[in-house]
Amino acid sequence: MTNPTVEKIGGTSMSRFNEIKHNIFLRSQPDQSLYNRVFVVSAYAGITNLLLEHKKTGDAGVYSSFAEAENEHAWRKHLSNVRTAMLAINTEMFTDELSLQQANHFILERLNDAELCMENLQKLCAHGHFQVKSQLIRVREMLASLGEAHSAFNTVLMLKAQKVNARMIDLSGWNEPEPLPFDAIIEKHLSRAQPANELLIVTGYTHCEEGLMQTFDRGYSEMTFAKIATHLHAREAIIHKEYHLSSADPGVVGADCVLPIGRTNYDVADQLSNLGMEAIHPKAARGLRRQQIPLRIKNAFEPEHTGTLITQDYKNTRPCVEIIAGRKDVVGIEVFDQEMLGTPEYDIEISRLLNQLKLYTINKDADANTITYYVTGNRKMINRAVRLIEEQYPLAVVDLHNISVVSAIGSDMKVRGILAKTVAALSNASINIMALHQSVRQVEIQCIVAEEDYDAAIKALHAQLIEEENHGTVIRAA
Repeated sequence: MTNPTVEKIGGTSMSRFNEIKHNIFLRSQPDQSLYNRVFVVSAYAGITNLLLEHKKTGDAGVYSSFAEAENEHAWRKHLSNVRTAMLAINTEMFTDELSLQQANHFILERLNDAELCMENLQKLCAHGHFQVKSQLIRVREMLASLGEAHSAFNTVLMLKAQKVNARMIDLSGWNEPEPLPFDAIIEKHLSRAQPANELLIVTGYTHCEEGLMQTFDRGYSEMTFAKIATHLHAREAIIHKEYHLSSADPGVVGADCVLPIGRTNYDVADQLSNLGMEAIHPKAARGLRRQQIPLRIKNAFEPEHTGTLITQDYKNTRPCVEIIAGRKDVVGIEVFDQEMLGTPEYDIEISRLLNQLKLYTINKDADANTITYYVTGNRKMINRAVRLIEEQYPLAVVDLHNISVVSAIGSDMKVRGILAKTVAALSNASINIMALHQSVRQVEIQCIVAEEDYDAAIKALHAQLIEEENHGTVIRAA
């Protein structure tokens, strides 16, 4: 039998389990087999936000309330919310009493163990010789692992009820004596796996010596997915999402105006990831690229559709824009200081500071006396960054701008006059361009516009650069 596919299912899709059960898990392959597939599952939608903190708003979860040294009642209350949410999911999924009891017993045991660990850590750190801060990353990893373990266990339980030979591969390190290196733990758990006759359901979180969350934070499930794909020499890596990778966001442009891209390359996937669209994390894609493993992005709710295939060497048959994408929760941190000319340390030090505060820099621009960083992240951390920059550079004036980044992206956009068309499209829509970026390689044009102009800018660029270029119809890349 050929090598297996390795497939990742996102949290929003996992929350619609009754649909994906038939669309994905119980859907046979061309050879009529259910097997020769390995699934890496995420936590159900919203659960990781409750366990850690809300990814977009920064609202407190169990971890953040524990880390910020609030009173013990605060993190226990958040943990109680997690418990309630997880049990509600179980009740919705399982109609027979025995399965419901098994699902509840599994996750309650883990939640109780986690609560006990956190309680004991607080007691231990009440003594001066121990500090909570030194253990926070372990607490964060422990809490994150609960979400994936919950969904993986439930998935196996549901599939077994359908007479499927399913098995859970728990990479969360629960009750393991010590963490192993990333490669070693994958080898340990998959060395005896038999994808040809068992459906493997793997936790998206891997507890390993390197500590995935220290580097990738909440992108850890994509790293697990990619590592397993390269370890098994997958014939194809597949990510199931709740939408197609389309020429624009159908919620903005309109579903009748967009179609799946069909084909593109890893370079385009990296540009999308930079904007937070998360086709796949660039470091997760690295191993797939090196092993020449194709990546397919599929809509979990349109199983007949082939989706979009991403390969390393693909180049469109003609230079064009393939996708209009963007991000509107962006803040421009503008640093003006007439002392910075000829002093590269400004940029180096500020970039390091933003990274330490876990603020992601999408892009930046500079002139003689000004550097502007276009960042995303927790608003508290952005305000803290401003204070620290002002403390380090007393003569600097630091301003914040709420902006949007809107991009035209393609595997080859070396089209004469494309920059002029981009500017004209926005100008004709009465949208002011605050900044503009295009590299010599010409795979992306980034336009910085006001936050409130995001939707209008996406529509204008899609109409001009994709719909009009294709005579009013969107075509799928060949």
